[in-house]
Amino acid sequence: AEDVGMRWPIDKDDVEDLFEVLQKRDIREPANWSRRFKNHQEKLKSGDVYQVAEVVRNLALRDQAKGLSAGEKTLYTKALSVLVSELAFALNTPEEKAMAKVEGALS
Repeated sequence: AEDVGMRWPIDKDDVEDLFEVLQKRDIREPANWSRRFKNHQEKLKSGDVYQVAEVVRNLALRDQAKGLSAGEKTLYTKALSVLVSELAFALNTPEEKAMAKVEGALS
């Protein structure tokens, strides 16, 4: 899989670590919107599910506090979709259940 730019999906044992990332609240982000946006884009492009989880967490927290711009909403939707798909696969559960778990971790 790595030879063609893909990685193996996380397994059930990694899920707990992923939820720790989602539940962490002591985060530091650039105050500058464009730097923050670029940082989130790079994390999403990395394909690393833990970095994708950081994007989901950071944008969810920002949305709760101040709301998101249209660009950030698009990025959030994309990152959330990637994360939920990966979790559903790892847990062998429907995406709706994986989404509920993510939402629970973010609240």
